[in-house]
Amino acid sequence: MHRRSFLGHSLAASAGLVALPWARAMAAPPPGSRMAYGLVTYQWAKDWDLPTLISNCQKAGVQGVELRTTHAHKVEPTLSAPQREEVRTRFAESDVALVGLGSNERFDHPDQEALKRAIESTKEFIRLSHDVGATGVKVKPDSFHKDVPREKTIEQIGRALNEVGEYGAGFGQQVRLEVHGQCAELPTIKAILDVADHSNVVICWNSNADDLKGEGLEHNFRLVRDRFGATLHVRQWQAAGYPWQELINLLVQTDYDGWVMLEDSQLPVDPVAGLAQQREQFQTMVEKAQESTATP
Repeated sequence: MHRRSFLGHSLAASAGLVALPWARAMAAPPPGSRMAYGLVTYQWAKDWDLPTLISNCQKAGVQGVELRTTHAHKVEPTLSAPQREEVRTRFAESDVALVGLGSNERFDHPDQEALKRAIESTKEFIRLSHDVGATGVKVKPDSFHKDVPREKTIEQIGRALNEVGEYGAGFGQQVRLEVHGQCAELPTIKAILDVADHSNVVICWNSNADDLKGEGLEHNFRLVRDRFGATLHVRQWQAAGYPWQELINLLVQTDYDGWVMLEDSQLPVDPVAGLAQQREQFQTMVEKAQESTATP
């Protein structure tokens, strides 16, 4: 079922039935059932134009995409109004949702003019995301700099996020802070979010090695879980060194209802078949997590 249809209609409603309260409770889906699997066009789809991207995702059963800037699908702020409408229409007429746009903008610049340019560029992406029918824009924190106190950089990033978050709210667009760069340790992300307290500023969990530092994955996950947005990034499930099933368990336990999106630099021989395999494994992992959390 298409995710947008799934989110908008219950089984009872689609059957034309009105369920009694006790029946609704009995029929309630297990936690994690609203998650969907998608693709970030970072490497696996960087050379696909828009029709090819949509077609390949449909073949693989992938329900949504986050379009990375600079790639072959060419969904950029330079698009004209008719071109933006064409992008919106292509997705609307397909079974693939345009979930968001992945910008490369970051807010750590010591140069204040560079910071202003990054903020204005993010606003351009927000307008583009609105026009093409997506729901949010990904940005980065990103690094610390010599002779600049960490606390100053954290404060600057947080304030910039509040500005673009407020702007995005006016267009119905989330600002999604990717857990990235030298700021990727979760206590640092938490410190940024303490400044960036606008409700439209959310994080995009990025499945980094830093997630396992300190008190471990579950502690770091719960440190920021209340600020998760509609997207999070994962690698190939067979990638070593990360407890993928534990992450899925946590997402199911907390009933995450967003997009789990593949972003990986290791290209398979057949990306379409690879995407299908990754989606199927995701479903298996979710079912396993649901079984472990089910009450007798």
